[in-house]
Amino acid sequence: MIDSLVLHKVLLVSATLNWLKGFKPQQNPVNHQEKFRACLGALLGMLASGFLSAWLLGAESLPFLMAPLGASAVLLYAVPASPLAQPWSLIGGNLLSALVGVASLHWIASIPIAAAVAVSVAIGVMFVLRCLHPPGGAVALTAVLSGSLALEHTAYFMLLVAINSGVLLVVALVYNNASRRRYPHQSRPETTHQTKDMRPAHRVGFTTADVDTVLREYNQVLDIARVDLENLMLRTEMQAYKRRFGEITCGDIMSRDVVSVEYGTLLEEAWPLLLNHHIKALPVIDRAHRVIGIITRFDFMKHANLEAYPGFEEKLRKFIRRTFLVETDKPEVVGQIMTSKVLTVSEDTHIVQLVPLLSERGIHHVPVLDHERRLVGIVTQTDLIAALYRGRLEETGALGSDSTVSGSSG
Repeated sequence: MIDSLVLHKVLLVSATLNWLKGFKPQQNPVNHQEKFRACLGALLGMLASGFLSAWLLGAESLPFLMAPLGASAVLLYAVPASPLAQPWSLIGGNLLSALVGVASLHWIASIPIAAAVAVSVAIGVMFVLRCLHPPGGAVALTAVLSGSLALEHTAYFMLLVAINSGVLLVVALVYNNASRRRYPHQSRPETTHQTKDMRPAHRVGFTTADVDTVLREYNQVLDIARVDLENLMLRTEMQAYKRRFGEITCGDIMSRDVVSVEYGTLLEEAWPLLLNHHIKALPVIDRAHRVIGIITRFDFMKHANLEAYPGFEEKLRKFIRRTFLVETDKPEVVGQIMTSKVLTVSEDTHIVQLVPLLSERGIHHVPVLDHERRLVGIVTQTDLIAALYRGRLEETGALGSDSTVSGSSG
């Protein structure tokens, strides 16, 4: 009997300790530089708001700063990517909550009831108008607790909220962007589920529709934008692929015998290079061997006006053939028709990062640069497929001896 009681007490203590572990704060993933950035931003924002509000409203008799703005500063400078910290959330949330607070104080005589109603209605209004901002609840409560001050000086109170919020927002716009934190944190334009799911990279793994379904089932407010959440999930998936396939870089799989041309290479010399080497693109380099452009078969066809099939070959030959004229409107050299904006990667780029580049952007060839940004190789879709295939075989143990692989690869 005694042993049973002791065992029961031990289990109860163990369960209690496990429960208490849930109160342990999670480790913050940001570094000290980001923490200092947030603190300095809040300092500047509150100083500007305080001094400007005192100058505009006067600091002699009535308050010129509102305590809830301290909570707004935490959001604007510590978590500027949060949906709760965006401009409309700040301005709309604070101003609407202030109106709700004053209205509650005016219509409800009991302060405790007015306070509860003000906070509750303020949350509802912010939900409806999509400007949820946690300090807004504190603004509504402040209006009620101010009592006669808020009722007699309603215009002053609303102006105070507007100036405090506006100045804090202006400083956040300048400071966050100056410290390389995009603000407002605008999400990239969303594509339709049908369009996005047609991309090769989205035919496997999760899709936008999957994310939306899970969020609806979760049915709670998240302090992160849906698109940001999706991006984090994609990056997590990519990190998992890196772990599974090992540290295979572009330098490991690239073709080193790159056929390239220069700006002044004649078109009639560049076209045979594409044909003879059975390739679709030629990197264009300068004398320092740095990439300044790329020319593809499509560039030839586009500038030769080959939309119509009749006379296709003759049009192409006429376009490529040199004119030998001193002045001509027809392009003669590679530099005149090349694509100047070239997507490149470094030797150290992991091959997993090539997947969205080659699959979603319609790119077939990606030049590879060394640490001095000189051309050292090129990666094609075929190279990537071969590397991923080999990595998958090694992962599953299906890859036999090295002789087997080398024999099949020819």
